[in-house]
Amino acid sequence: MTLTELKYIVAVARERHFGRAAEACFVSQPTLSVAIRKLEDELGIIIFERGGSEIGVTPVGERVVAQAHKVLQESAAIKEIARMGHDPLAGPLRVGVIYTIGPYLLPRLIPTQIERTPQMPLILQENFTVKLVELLRQGEIDCAIMALPLPDSGLSMVPIYDEPFMVAMPAHHPWSSRQEIDAEDLKQENMLLLGSGHCFRDHVLGVCPELSRYSDASEGIQRTFEGSSLETIRHMVAAGIGLTVMPVTSLMGNDHPESRLLKYVPFKAPVPERRVVLAWRKSFPRMPAIKALAQAIQATQLPGVQMLKLDVSALDE
Repeated sequence: MTLTELKYIVAVARERHFGRAAEACFVSQPTLSVAIRKLEDELGIIIFERGGSEIGVTPVGERVVAQAHKVLQESAAIKEIARMGHDPLAGPLRVGVIYTIGPYLLPRLIPTQIERTPQMPLILQENFTVKLVELLRQGEIDCAIMALPLPDSGLSMVPIYDEPFMVAMPAHHPWSSRQEIDAEDLKQENMLLLGSGHCFRDHVLGVCPELSRYSDASEGIQRTFEGSSLETIRHMVAAGIGLTVMPVTSLMGNDHPESRLLKYVPFKAPVPERRVVLAWRKSFPRMPAIKALAQAIQATQLPGVQMLKLDVSALDE
């Protein structure tokens, strides 16, 4: 039994597909399949149910995969402990970030982080919240920048900032002259939402829960459309298809060619917002690196957000 074989079974359990798991592990599918079969023979059990379009995990396989997660996390911790013995800020930090934060935070964060800790390059990965939590558990990433609420994952986290939402509309929309928007009024409009899997979709549905019942005309919702990213939705709003809700960090500068086609109006109080946090595994040993990243984020100029006082006790564990 090797750590590589354990990494393979964790990947297959995650992807439920041998081909995608092989790609994630940067090996050929035959190499991965042979290694997993070898491990099954060694253990005398069947870990995966093969056949059909999706791979299943047997009951005993679930337990093996869960233990493999723990072993991989502990092995990663050993490497981090060794690195920490030299300099906890030396070497890359693997950082996950959700899709609706990455494009707006990272261009501002990276120059700040490089200036403060040039010896700690960030290896970045964008993904959905659920996937990032899973990657954290597996030790595939070291920490992640996400928005509350998070799944019950046993992770440690520290709040970084609160980010308000605004309503985006075509510049010619009748509401474009308003000073503020009541969330209740959104029921009257065609609304554009992110697709399933994006936590920001859930945030918007929290602002206007009636959107989840848009198929019922009696509720007053005219229609909703879905987009794959905030930028796609922004283009749809500029084209006049409808309105949307956006986090304040995603607002474009006036120098953008599309800015003249859009108008952003704040919500009427209480203004809906999301809390952005930095999360990590409780077993992660490079806490100075986590603290340095949290401080770099807070030193980043993010117009419109409210930076929170860092919980030093959580970062000095």
